[in-house]
Amino acid sequence: MAPLGRSRRLSLSEKPRKSAAQVGNAGAPARGSSDQISLGDLSENLGYRIRRAQLWIFKDIGQSLAGFQLSPAQFSVLTIIDANPGINQLTISSALSIERAGLGRLVDRLERRGLVTRGASSANRRYYALQLTTEGAALLRRIRPVIAQREDGLAAMLGRKLYRELMQALSVFLEK
Repeated sequence: MAPLGRSRRLSLSEKPRKSAAQVGNAGAPARGSSDQISLGDLSENLGYRIRRAQLWIFKDIGQSLAGFQLSPAQFSVLTIIDANPGINQLTISSALSIERAGLGRLVDRLERRGLVTRGASSANRRYYALQLTTEGAALLRRIRPVIAQREDGLAAMLGRKLYRELMQALSVFLEK
């Protein structure tokens, strides 16, 4: 971490993926790069660092899910449906902070792949109740070990104690 008052520099061509050594210095460019910019106060901003970590993690997870032809958002939706059979799109949209129209298109793709079904909701006829298909549930069972392996990798990179502390500290945002 740079001392307060010193800003970090970021290469314009820098990608979100970092080595284990660079994760602690999110935003720091590779040495010797000629197209660097100053991050100013951003380098000391928690929100910026969390966003950089999110980009790195989503890229890593995205690469892991690519073989299943699934995005991190699609995995999240499948996971929510699995945990809440019969849930409606509006509730998922709210839980994952995905715009309703975007979630509708995402569910359309999952439905075309035969991973989810939409049925009439018994609670509110204006909503569809979403269910995993047998194929969707099977895919999720195959993906879970891959996601667990990525989480283990993050824990190893950060150190188990720091990983647990970070998970605990960030849990305050689960209900926001």
